[in-house]
Amino acid sequence: MTKQFLLFLLCFLGITAAVFAQASKAEEGLGQIIKDNKVVGFSVAVVKNHKIIYTHSFGMQDIEKNIPLTDNAMFRIASISKSFTATSIMQLVEANKLSLDDDFSKLVGFKVRNPKFPETVITLRMILSHTSSVNDSQGYFTLDVINPAKNPNWAKCYNDYEPGKGYAYCNLNFNMTGAVIEKVSGERFDQYVKHHILDPLGLYGGYCVDSLDKTRFATLYEYNKDSAKFIAATAAYNPRSEEIKNHILGETTPIFSPTGGMKISATDLAKYMIMHSRHGKYKGGRIISKSSSIQMQTKLSDDEGYGLALETTDKLIPGETMCGHTGSAYGLYSAMFFNSKKKFGIVVICNGCGPTYDTGFNTVIKSAVNCLYDTFIKN
Repeated sequence: MTKQFLLFLLCFLGITAAVFAQASKAEEGLGQIIKDNKVVGFSVAVVKNHKIIYTHSFGMQDIEKNIPLTDNAMFRIASISKSFTATSIMQLVEANKLSLDDDFSKLVGFKVRNPKFPETVITLRMILSHTSSVNDSQGYFTLDVINPAKNPNWAKCYNDYEPGKGYAYCNLNFNMTGAVIEKVSGERFDQYVKHHILDPLGLYGGYCVDSLDKTRFATLYEYNKDSAKFIAATAAYNPRSEEIKNHILGETTPIFSPTGGMKISATDLAKYMIMHSRHGKYKGGRIISKSSSIQMQTKLSDDEGYGLALETTDKLIPGETMCGHTGSAYGLYSAMFFNSKKKFGIVVICNGCGPTYDTGFNTVIKSAVNCLYDTFIKN
């Protein structure tokens, strides 16, 4: 045995022991979070130096069937899905097929104007940054709600402030954007994301339930406060098979839920996060340019940390400025946040927990993120 090899072996064993100790500490801390809170289960992933260094899953994938949660489980990640939609748009911008400053009415195919400010053009940039003045008061599962030719109450879809001069989080913005992606690309929304983002990155996931392995879906559970029980949210993975068979490109796009319908594992979501942390780069090239990535990550207002489907916050981890997105729907809570300069990021996806909050973040999600940060990054 050479001296160099012996040194290498001792170094390797030291690193392995350190990682093992960190993992044990993390699992003890995460286990305590489950004990201290009402939690069905959650999957986590930690990225350091742009590489995944830790993944693990806790709790149950399906309570009724007594199936434990594993890293193979997939979740409907809710609003983190918006970043996939915005990333698709940036690709089309780079292909000169549209511009962020285009009149959104011309892109979507019907008039999108706040009746209180009819002369103010609502742009694609405003839609992606939630500064469009559009709201969800009429719902967002069909584009008809905001189409003046389809809904007599279309005017209620707008807030009182001028477009571009206020912020209001709105799911309808991104379901409309999904329709624009179909109109401009000529591809079905779920297929566009698969072909241009998921496949290049080598990720398994998507917006179409029937295209995925349903046995991998983690059942989502909504917590009933009155009964103190978790109730399975059966609508979370509604395949909408018949609607998809009759899908009209650029019109019935909300059946895929571009605003919240991505299904993916925590590990694959972490791989996607690394691409954004590296400003669009991945091993095979680029998903989007550095310029596009910076635009997505740059907040448009000091009052709100939102950019283009990615937000900046210093309230998730004390002392750290993070970029990413949260998600909550059907009892699920999720978070994907990273720091590009320091090359780290954390993903936590929970399929059911008590809906309590701390500085705007679900308590369980924030506790898990900070536990992982303290164990693998800070120390």
